Formats: sequence, C-alpha cells, structure tokens
Amino acid sequence: MPLQPKIKRPSSVTVEEFFQLNEKALKLKLVGTDAGFSRKISEPSVNRPGLALSGFFTYFAYKRVQVIGNSESSFLEGLEPKLRAGRFSQLCSWDIPCIVIARGHRIGDDLIDIANSAGISVFQTSMMTMKFLNAATIKLEWAFAPNLLVHGCLVDVQGIGVLIQGDSGCGKSESVIGLLQRGGSLVADDAVRLRLIEDREIVGSAPDMTRGMIEIRGLGILNVAALFGVGAVRLSKRLDLIVELVRGAKTEDLERVGVTTDGRDVMGMKIERVALPVEPGRDVAALIELAALNYKLRAFGYNSAVEFDQRLLKKMTDDQLG
Repeated sequence: MPLQPKIKRPSSVTVEEFFQLNEKALKLKLVGTDAGFSRKISEPSVNRPGLALSGFFTYFAYKRVQVIGNSESSFLEGLEPKLRAGRFSQLCSWDIPCIVIARGHRIGDDLIDIANSAGISVFQTSMMTMKFLNAATIKLEWAFAPNLLVHGCLVDVQGIGVLIQGDSGCGKSESVIGLLQRGGSLVADDAVRLRLIEDREIVGSAPDMTRGMIEIRGLGILNVAALFGVGAVRLSKRLDLIVELVRGAKTEDLERVGVTTDGRDVMGMKIERVALPVEPGRDVAALIELAALNYKLRAFGYNSAVEFDQRLLKKMTDDQLG
C-alpha cells in the first residue's frame, strides 16, 4: 500500500513565490515593479534568451525564467537604442514569467520601462551567470517536485534518515527525544513533507510552522534547538528507512530472523520498512538506532541474518556428511 494516496504535483509556481522563497539564496533584488508577481513559472528550469534577442523565436522556452547574462548584456549594449528597444519589446511580448539580470549587470531604464509596461518583473542578482543557472534550477526542481504530507517523525540517526510511524500515543515523539539524547537530529515531528527529487531519492522536511519543534504529551511544544543545541535540528534529510512502532496483537507476526526485508511504496520508490514492538520497559530509541545501524551495515554489503543462515546451512551439511 502507498504511504499516502494524495500526492501533490505542482504544475506551476508564481513569480512572487519564487522571489520570496529564494530572495536570499539566489541574491535576488527587484529592480522593476511587482506587476508580474502573479505570473506563473510553468517549467522547473531557466532559459538564456540570446537567440530570442537576436530575433529568433523558434523553440523559444518562454515558460521559463529568462536569465540575461554577460553575453546577452553585451549584445544589448552593442545595439542601437531603437533596435535594442524593439528587440526587448519583442521579448516582453511573449508570456514569459520574469527576467533576471545576472552578474550584477544593469539594463537601461528604457528597457525596464518596457518590462514594467508589459507587466513583467525584472530582478537583479550578483551571482555569476552559471552559478545562478545551477542554483535556480535546483530551487525550481525542489518547488516542482511531487510531494505528500505524512504523519510521523523524521530523524537523522547516524546519517540514516528514519521515518518513525505508528498509532497515536505509541511513543513516537518520546522515541525521538531518546534519539536526540544519543546524538540524533530532528527533521520533522508529527507532520513530514516528503518530496520526490528527480525520481532518484525522497527528501523529507518539516512544515515552516513546526520546524525545530516537537510535541511531548504532558509537556507541550518544545524547542529542540534551545534544549539540545542547533546541531540537533536538520532542515531536510533523505528518507532511507521507515520504522513502524506496533503494539498488542500486531507484534505476533513480526520478523524474527531478518533474512528478507520488507518495503513500503512511497511515490513509486521502495523504502525499506522495519516493524518494532512497543511494550512497557523497552528502550525503543535504542532499538530504532540499532535498526538504522543495521540498515547502514546492509548498505555496505553485510547482512547478519544471511550470515546466520549460511552458518546454519553449513552446520546441517556437516552433520549429514559426518
């Protein structure tokens, strides 16, 4: 069964959202007006409109953020004012989301006025063109990534991203506290936002409202960074392992040897799953840490259950031959 049936697949991002989320990271500065903030970015990539500025619009990727780098700036500066205004007006006649001027360059006020009249916001960044292209593409891929919200706690345990799930009141948050005391880092408590990045990995993060916070029944909301230090909080982590806490009759059919591993389908990817029984007096945090370390061992090619199986087969063979 899928972890969560409702997967959100964003089809667009507004220019306002792109600017507000990445203003600091991409060193963006608004040099035009915000008239184009409602425009939509429909593709998770960027485009350099060099050919478009020369008058060639065949295969023009107008749905992307348009980035004017050193080459485009030099080309515009070399044109006569009337021709430059005509070429830029032609560019702005398309339904482009926005324009970003890289390397701290400035374009003439006449060109900014053309963009403002067309309802297109113009930004400036001090970043080198290629660095901005790479960074902006990563940010857009994150914004466009399929995502879903699941119930549970995501923790970084010994470098392994562990999603702890279970029925309400089974001790998920209390287990997280035990892992934090052992050097783990909290990513998200109660609600975890999972994103599928390039169909190769799933990355989890916390909603902005609950980031760095954890709820413990009887104590209320606690600030993890204030209690355990800033090193006890992570903004995001790749999902490697799902640990499900079970209790009561559900524990009867749990794995005893571990030769085979169980998996859970999460947005088309198979994530290894381990079920741990919850009983009074059990140190669940220690068991979760052991599960994470065992996962790391298998990632390095060692499986203790397989070794035990081989020993058993050898013993049986030796007894028959003896």
